[in-house]
Formats: sequence, structure tokens, C-alpha cells
Amino acid sequence: MENVVKKYRERLSFTQEQLANLTGVSRQSIISIEKGHYIPTTVLALKISVVLKVRIEELFILNDEDWK
Repeated sequence: MENVVKKYRERLSFTQEQLANLTGVSRQSIISIEKGHYIPTTVLALKISVVLKVRIEELFILNDEDWK
């Protein structure tokens, strides 16, 4: 799964720390999500989409291998 969290976070001029605080996770979690090392829970993905004011399916994109 790919994500464009960093793009939308930067568009709103949020730091990783600010996004972490607004979603109730650590800055390290945001870093891991942005780098694609960690797939967030559904609840966290929804929180991120609400904070960044973008639909969840625009933030997290399924690849072909995700369907296998």
C-alpha cells in the first residue's frame, strides 16, 4: 500500500510532531507511516484523513499486490 500522507501534511504546513499530537500517536509513528514501513489501523487512518481534510482513499492507495 502506498500513501501520500507527507504530501497532504506539508500542504497544510503541519510538522510530523503536530500531526502526531492531533492524531494521538508518536512522531515516530507518523515517520513510519510516511515512509511506508507501518500501515496504520483503520481508526488511525481515519483520524489522519480527518485532520488532513482529505478522503482516506486519497491518502492510502492499494497496489495490485495488496489484492493478492
